[in-house]
Amino acid sequence: MTDTLTAPRLFRPHNLINGTWSSAGDGSFNTVVDKYHGTVLARLPNATEAQMEEAIAAAYASREVLRKMSAGERSAKLEGLATLIAEHGDELAQLIVQEGGKPIGYAKTEIARCITTVRTAAAEALRFGGEVVPMDHGAGTGRTAITKRFPVGVVAAITPFNFPLNLVLHKVAPAMAVGCPVVLKPAPQAPLCALVLGGFMERIGWPKGAFNVLMCGVPVAEKLVRDERVAMLSFTGSDKVGWHLKSICGKKKVALELGGNASVIVDEGTDLVAIAKSVAMGANLYAGQTCISTQRIYALKSVFSRFRDLLVKEFELLGSGDPGDAGVSVGPIIDKGHFERISSWVDEAVKGGAKVLAGGKVIDAAHNVYAATLLTGTKNTMKVNCAEVFGPVAVLEEVADFGEALAAVNDSAYGLQAGVFTNNIAHMKRAHDELEVGGIIINNVPGFRIDPMPYGGVKDSGLGREGLRYAMEEMTEPRLLVY
Repeated sequence: MTDTLTAPRLFRPHNLINGTWSSAGDGSFNTVVDKYHGTVLARLPNATEAQMEEAIAAAYASREVLRKMSAGERSAKLEGLATLIAEHGDELAQLIVQEGGKPIGYAKTEIARCITTVRTAAAEALRFGGEVVPMDHGAGTGRTAITKRFPVGVVAAITPFNFPLNLVLHKVAPAMAVGCPVVLKPAPQAPLCALVLGGFMERIGWPKGAFNVLMCGVPVAEKLVRDERVAMLSFTGSDKVGWHLKSICGKKKVALELGGNASVIVDEGTDLVAIAKSVAMGANLYAGQTCISTQRIYALKSVFSRFRDLLVKEFELLGSGDPGDAGVSVGPIIDKGHFERISSWVDEAVKGGAKVLAGGKVIDAAHNVYAATLLTGTKNTMKVNCAEVFGPVAVLEEVADFGEALAAVNDSAYGLQAGVFTNNIAHMKRAHDELEVGGIIINNVPGFRIDPMPYGGVKDSGLGREGLRYAMEEMTEPRLLVY
């Protein structure tokens, strides 16, 4: 661990409440460790209910300050934030490797995406607005109607560990662009980038109290979710937690991004060699710990055998181990509990009749590294098939035709994104019409995401959309003027 990562200039191991960094808390601490080496990166105090109250009150009071900021001012602040991220990009990438266990190449990609996220928000702040409503007919003859969009108010942002900076920014940047204050609770496994962001917000001169970052236990987090002064909940995480929070949040707006068990369809007449490389990486990069990691793969009967053999070879070529090594794609699982769960799910599938084509074993228990695993002959009731593995595990199954492949993808409680490898235009159109997902990616894996695009799912994968302009719409309400 380099000294720069713990220096105050990068992050402070405190909670940011109403513009003040507080080392006080409820007496308990959240210890953040390097996910591969196990060394302690920081001990963060868990906030009390009174501290959460202070943060909510500060955010609520800051609404008027933000309301008076022009779009140009908000855009300029966002540009300043993007500049700071770029200036500290190498340090931030190393921090993501350590607190998140993310391979260094992928961590650098996250930083590049962060800059895109913030700069897109800066641009959208200048062009985001309402509309002219056609009304000059019938009873509305001679009248004009326009809408203007206004910020909803305080946003409660709860974020996951796997993109510890960019998924925070997917909530914070659009909130800044439209003038919504934020109270952020980052993931306990990887909260340090969020604290870095808190320091950056001070440096760009974001109004005091308009951005707060608190580590806390479940009861204090639920206070944030329940509070009537909070106008919107934006949550990214597990479906179980997300739907629970929705059930207790009252009348506020809600955006939930809850993951899934993303699928790929491999059609005939496609480049199987290239697809095998893409799918292997899409299933295992960052040890499969992304919401749109490829988990279920359906290959048409005519190409199944050849594709299976190609895919097995690609799985076996993937590097595993220390995420700081540039040759590693499959790093550590985020913690021992998830490591043991993933291993048990694979063992359960094998005992139920599934066949291991690649992996299926622990590589390094001391560092929570599990092999890139490919199974076949699974049943749709097996956890590796019907639940979200969130690990380096995928299932490959044969389907008779394209229609059966579509039905197999839809046979899931989830519906986030799907990848369809096809050169058949009719099949592309049919996939768009029939797949019950938030996004269909043609000739790429479901893990493809460009930050400005609308992103979100259906069914148990959540509701609402992220992607800067789309999140800004979620965080505002139209107000009609007729004259």
